[in-house]
Amino acid sequence: MIERLEVTLEKYQALEQELTKPEVLSDIKKTREYSKEMSSLEDIVNCYKKYKKVLAGIEEAKEMIKDSEIGEMAKEELKNLEEEKARLDQELEILLIPKDPNDDKNVVMEIRGAAGGDEANIFAGDLFRMYTRYAEKKGFSYQVYNSVEGTAGGFSQIELIIKGQNAYSILKYESGSHRVQRVPVTESNGRLQTSTATVLVMPEADEDIDIEINPNDLRIDIYRSSGCGGQGVNTTDSAVRITHLPTNTVVTCQNERSQIQNKEQAMKVLKTRLYELEQQKKLEEEGSQRRSKIGTGDRAEKIRTYNYPQNRVTDHRIGYTTKNLDRVMDGDLDDIINALIQEDQKRKLKGETEE
Repeated sequence: MIERLEVTLEKYQALEQELTKPEVLSDIKKTREYSKEMSSLEDIVNCYKKYKKVLAGIEEAKEMIKDSEIGEMAKEELKNLEEEKARLDQELEILLIPKDPNDDKNVVMEIRGAAGGDEANIFAGDLFRMYTRYAEKKGFSYQVYNSVEGTAGGFSQIELIIKGQNAYSILKYESGSHRVQRVPVTESNGRLQTSTATVLVMPEADEDIDIEINPNDLRIDIYRSSGCGGQGVNTTDSAVRITHLPTNTVVTCQNERSQIQNKEQAMKVLKTRLYELEQQKKLEEEGSQRRSKIGTGDRAEKIRTYNYPQNRVTDHRIGYTTKNLDRVMDGDLDDIINALIQEDQKRKLKGETEE
């Protein structure tokens, strides 16, 4: 581990030196690239510097123990330093886990009602509210770019972009099938029903991601919006549907007021979808990496159950259960997400995931 840490420290110091050179500072692209790389190493470097100080302190305390006058005090100091070393050992192990290169990206999220008819669409609406409340609590912003309302409420599908620092690293575990158990408002006989909604979370493709899209591979349809983007949205042919013919990937954007804005947004989302297809292909080729993750990220994988009669939420991937369903549905997701992150880190430390 020490060897890896020394290499990381040398790399950080080299980048620091590069950023003092006028020819680098005059190149905006290079400055941004080096600054971003330095930022990704900063936590490791700072922790390693503390670790080196503790190691030096331990050696010094061992020498001081030999002194009869301050020996007892040195023993206490040595005990504290060894406890600190153990804590930093663990922290450094976690920091050295190779990071997902997409962790710092924004999120494109799709929520759809699945099995259960009207109740599934209502539940999809509940999940939308849960995630947007959570985004607000984290200081993230969000923008709906496409939505189809359910006949009895909620949404048969709703698609949005969530923007914020490390948004993908936090929300990437939410992809999968979410199951609700409750008496639907549409149920006149008071019978308990199980319905599902699916969630897909993708990293937003930004300028760092090189995805070539041939205009000849696209079919673009323009039509009148039916979304919930405001009065002006529904009075003109502003909605845009783009189909990528080679992959049959379809993206719709109808919540902006102008056709140009909807087309720009649809192209961004199409780039994200095609990037996600590339990532899935790579993971399928690697095989074991995808299986050893917490969940596969597949929309069909059952990941969580929301049981209303028992006020219980269970995440099936890690066996996590909380009796605070009401708080969870109000966007209090930190406990669940932190448990998922910690379990993911444990599995990676055990070598169950290839990076």
